[in-house]
Amino acid sequence: MTPGNNGASTPEDDDPFGYLYADGQANGAQPPSGGYGYPNSVNRVRPVGTRQYGGPAAPQAAPPQQGAYGRPNAPYGTQAPHYAAPETLPGGAPAGPQQPGRGGGRGGRGGRRGPNTKGLLIGAIAVVAAVVIGIGIAMTSSGSDDDKTGGQAGGASPTTSQSSEPSPSASSSAQDDSGSDLPAADAGTLDLQGGATTASDVGGAKSAGGTYVTGFNAVGAKVTWNVDGIADSGTYRLYVRYGIPGVDADATAVVNGKANAQPVNMANFGKMPEGDWEKGWQTTWVNVNLNKGTNVIEIACNQGNQCNAVLDQVWLEPEKGQ
Repeated sequence: MTPGNNGASTPEDDDPFGYLYADGQANGAQPPSGGYGYPNSVNRVRPVGTRQYGGPAAPQAAPPQQGAYGRPNAPYGTQAPHYAAPETLPGGAPAGPQQPGRGGGRGGRGGRRGPNTKGLLIGAIAVVAAVVIGIGIAMTSSGSDDDKTGGQAGGASPTTSQSSEPSPSASSSAQDDSGSDLPAADAGTLDLQGGATTASDVGGAKSAGGTYVTGFNAVGAKVTWNVDGIADSGTYRLYVRYGIPGVDADATAVVNGKANAQPVNMANFGKMPEGDWEKGWQTTWVNVNLNKGTNVIEIACNQGNQCNAVLDQVWLEPEKGQ
């Protein structure tokens, strides 16, 4: 078969690429410039299936091209309706910022809900209340402990044993601490006899100038105190502040010329180290019977007493229970 002109033919029988071949060029085929490249060719671009034969075809609008998922493609430069923002459609949402709404109940779509500030505030108040209650309980417990132990700070109080022997206090408080209006005196101001004298070599004495009675460690040594102003006859406590070198001592109380049945017990109540006079200051007491008005009280080192002690102060207090 050789190429040739078979006569008139329909446009779809023309070879649109004839200008590329020698026989097509011999027949006058030209590159396309609106037609198929052959003389008298026409450009009848129609969608497939719209050509009709036997009569003039009415022009028809090209159907919209289908895009993905059967949706029509929008013209270039425009947005497909199903992708357009609501504010670009007729009657769409108003342009401009919108205030977040409040959803009513569960599933409300009025906007995002803010943080639950009410719940946070209630939680913070609960924490503060718990801390305040804890501090109050701690302070109450501390106060209760202080009340329980406060009465023990000054040491045990003197008591009288069943054998009628005194149980002197182990504290070293002076007569000024008693609060009594009864007479009191520094031992160094009393009448000294039997070799008793005053000194101030050992520190810790509460008498004026740190003076105390020494030379008491000999039979016959004694101090005499003339007591005036006793309002009523009765039993009183005679307190004596003394010092020992960590070794027990005692003496005899003589009231109005009569030796007292109870000795003046000057034991080492504080368990102070032996030989240390400065740490040996302590206090004792003994019951004495006094008359109304003036009385004479002696503290003597008699036969059988262990009198290795020094004397600091003496004072009277009412017998407990009077």
